[in-house]
Amino acid sequence: MRSHDPASIMTSGHPLESRPFMHFLSKALTTLVALVPIGLAAHSNHEHAPPAPVVSEPTKEQVLAPGYRPLTYAAPAPGTYTLPVLFDAADGEVLREDGRKSRLHDVLGERVTVLGFMYTRCDDVNGCPLATAVFHQLMNRLKARPELSDAVQLVTFSFDPEHDTPALMGKQRSMHTRGSSFDWHFLTTASTDALAPVLDAYDQTVMRRAKGTDSSAGPYSHILRVFLIDRERRVRNIYSVAFLHADTLASDVLTLLSESRTPDKRTTDNSPTHGPGDVKRGYESANYTTRTRDLTARSGQRANLLQLTQAPTLGLPALSVPPGSELTAERISLGRKLFYDRRLSLNNTFSCAMCHVPEQGFTSNELATAVGLEGRTVRRNAPTLDNVAHSRRLFHDAREFSLEQQVWAPLLAENEMANPSIGYVVEKMRGLDDYLERFERAFDGRGPDMHTIGIALSSYERTLVSGNAPFDRAYYGNERGAMSESQWRGLKLFTGKGRCASCHLIGTDSALFTDHAVHNTGIGYSRSMKPIPATRTIQIAPGVQVAVKTESYAASAEKPPNDLGRYEVTQDPADRWRYRTPGLRNVALTAPYMHDGSLATLSDVVEFYDRGGIPNPTLDPLMAPLSLTERERKDLVHFLEALTGDSVTTLVADAFAAPVGDTQAKQEYASRRANQ
Repeated sequence: MRSHDPASIMTSGHPLESRPFMHFLSKALTTLVALVPIGLAAHSNHEHAPPAPVVSEPTKEQVLAPGYRPLTYAAPAPGTYTLPVLFDAADGEVLREDGRKSRLHDVLGERVTVLGFMYTRCDDVNGCPLATAVFHQLMNRLKARPELSDAVQLVTFSFDPEHDTPALMGKQRSMHTRGSSFDWHFLTTASTDALAPVLDAYDQTVMRRAKGTDSSAGPYSHILRVFLIDRERRVRNIYSVAFLHADTLASDVLTLLSESRTPDKRTTDNSPTHGPGDVKRGYESANYTTRTRDLTARSGQRANLLQLTQAPTLGLPALSVPPGSELTAERISLGRKLFYDRRLSLNNTFSCAMCHVPEQGFTSNELATAVGLEGRTVRRNAPTLDNVAHSRRLFHDAREFSLEQQVWAPLLAENEMANPSIGYVVEKMRGLDDYLERFERAFDGRGPDMHTIGIALSSYERTLVSGNAPFDRAYYGNERGAMSESQWRGLKLFTGKGRCASCHLIGTDSALFTDHAVHNTGIGYSRSMKPIPATRTIQIAPGVQVAVKTESYAASAEKPPNDLGRYEVTQDPADRWRYRTPGLRNVALTAPYMHDGSLATLSDVVEFYDRGGIPNPTLDPLMAPLSLTERERKDLVHFLEALTGDSVTTLVADAFAAPVGDTQAKQEYASRRANQ
């Protein structure tokens, strides 16, 4: 069937019988196309009627939904009203049109999304065909406004996975978008079992009507609902048959686009394995409501971490391990236990994982700069540990080059884990019964010492590898569909006009997105040299801010520590305010950004580099204004979101399964000793 056939919407590709109702419905749809939406009226004259859906013969009593008719009142002007936050948009495992597994949150990204649950064999004119027709109206109007089209996407999610395979959904996408680059996604799932939790989360009840005596063979019965989801993955409106109309939907979309962004880290933050447990997004608003999660739902699943390091990972170079630090299952397991054990700190209250939080990208999304033992100030942002095995230089000032040696710095730093000496840590480990046997198994009878503790911790950190991202599948695997058109444009900017790849290198066979060098972007200079304002704004409650005199604040607060970057290592004045180029893999999960955590979102980062950084005497010569358009900035952000690897959920779930504390281990150890 040709894609321009008027009767092709929501069909499976088979010719239709001639039906008297088709002519009437086509006229109704043509009327719908002509409707002029608020804020998009200047571009509506060139729209074309979408093909008519397949419908059953109407009865005399059947009445078309309001969405097929002109609106009987004026749609509200965008931005003159607000839409309440109803709930966080749920996540789930989905299949894209090319068969790739993905998370629904990854599809949502940072764009306003209109999501509808439908199926291709729907024969109710006021059901799926209505939603599809309204989606067409919105798509056509947005296509005429390029500055808006990249900020909005449509998602059709099938609840008939047995019939609506990825291949069929791909045909549906081609049919409805007609070869355009507009992002209208057609998703399905691998099975009804995978679909069930998603339907439940969105309160979608789907039943199958009986066909003869076979209750599983008939068409589906469901109540149509379309969800409007904002850029922070929150549901802001739900449309039923009676309220789904292109005019009001367009106004609502434009209203969301007019809202100022809440600084947010893009994670799959409604997933039980991602994001902070206590979501503070929107805390600056008086309308803030807590969305604390039930942490007991975060059950873990232990992974074969050694196997992860041994299997080739698309986009990553082969793992290099120094002699003497060869990876074994025993060493990885021991390092994993140490990483989550608070007894490694002076007062038994602080672990490595409290700064490098697994579900927050092995960094901390909630703090610009880290906080150590007893709340002590750490002047820099906690860097992610994802792919740290491939780092040639460690710490923001690049002062260390060995993971085995690096682990001792936070263990001994007074404002981090505060141990007074290496000997103190070694002696403490030797006094813990649940560790003695583990060290002896991992190191051929050798107990805890400076070298074995460093090797154990670094062994676990080397397993945190993450590649095979959409970028890798697209760039190295030649899967064009692995990235969206916006992400492809972003890649072109990344390696061209944006000049990002000058420091964040992309190799022929792999990409770590770093030159392993240090650069001055102006962030450190500004923090050290900018004038101190007379007052500063302090937030004391949601929506409540007060201005406090700087001198009063300074009297009761810790003085911000100075930071000169690489200069503190080399004492070379040319190295003032130079910091290490971080890798960008999983960067969408590791906000806030820069060495001091001063940029909250990827959009902030792109805007900073677009301005050319902050002028200063030793500014890196690569820094210069880029003159990016709004669309180009968004494309760059979308590309950066394509760098999230496919092992993230596995690594986080494994972390949740790690033992915390010593109760179970001590019981096991005591039992073994008693039986000897």
